[in-house]
Amino acid sequence: MSEKTEKTARALLERCGQTYAEQAGIRLRNTPGPLYQVLVLAHLLSARIRSDIAVDAARALFDAGMRDPRRMRDATWQQRVDALGVGGYRRYDERTATQLGDGARLLLDRYGGDPRRLRGENVTERLREYPGIGPMGVDIFLREVQAVWPEYAPYIDRKAQDGAERVGLPRSPKSLGGLVGDADVTRLTAGLVRVALDKGLAEDVRELAGR
Repeated sequence: MSEKTEKTARALLERCGQTYAEQAGIRLRNTPGPLYQVLVLAHLLSARIRSDIAVDAARALFDAGMRDPRRMRDATWQQRVDALGVGGYRRYDERTATQLGDGARLLLDRYGGDPRRLRGENVTERLREYPGIGPMGVDIFLREVQAVWPEYAPYIDRKAQDGAERVGLPRSPKSLGGLVGDADVTRLTAGLVRVALDKGLAEDVRELAGR
C-alpha cells in the first residue's frame, strides 16, 4: 500500500465517511428495528432522487413512528404519503407509500417482521422480493449492513468502485477493503459512493489527501 493510497483513504473517511444509516439517524445493530430502518432507507435511496432527500424522508417516516414493519403496515396510506412529503420526497410519494405498506406486510407475513431472516446465501433473492428493492436497493442495503453482517464484507459494488477510481484508489474490492480496519469498511464504502455521485466532493478528497 502506497503512502498516497493511505492518505487518500484517510481523507475519504475524514471528509465523507458518514454512512447513510448514520445520516438518517439509524443506530445500526443486528436487531430487527435498525435493520428494518436500513431496508426502508435502501428503498428510498433506490429512486431517481437526491440522496439527501431520501435520507430526510426516511427520518420523517421514523419520526412519525413508522420505525418497524408493524407500525409501517398499520399506518394509513395517507400518513405514509404525508411523512414522505415532510421529507421532500414528493415525486414518488404515492407509489412509495403503497410499496412501503406492501413491503411491511410481506416482511411480517413471511419473516415474522425480522430482517435477520433475510440473511443467508439467498439474501439477494429475498431482498428482491421486497417491493421497491431492485439491484440498486440490494447493493445499498448490503453496503450499509456489512458492519453487522460481516460475511458480506467488503461489500463494494460498482458504484463504490467508480468512486474509488475517481479519487485514484484501486477498484478491487479486496484491495479497497484492505485499506482500513474492519470497523471502517462501511464508512469507506459510503465515502466512495458519495464521491462517485459528487465530482466536487471527489476533488475535495484529493486535495485533502495531497495537503
